[in-house]
Amino acid sequence: MSDDFNMSMRKFLKQVGVTSQQQIEEAIRAKGNTEGQSFEAKVVLTIDGLDLEHTVTGTIKGQG
Repeated sequence: MSDDFNMSMRKFLKQVGVTSQQQIEEAIRAKGNTEGQSFEAKVVLTIDGLDLEHTVTGTIKGQG
């Protein structure tokens, strides 16, 4: 893979990670005390033109 491809992919994935974390933290703060709670999370990545749909699921634990 070319350096340009790798850099653009890494930049996109970094943006996804950073902005997703910000949104999750904001939602947790807005909800208040979430200690002892768990939240099921799902991310669906689609890329037009590549016929790609990739799903990642997991659990995020709340905080006090």
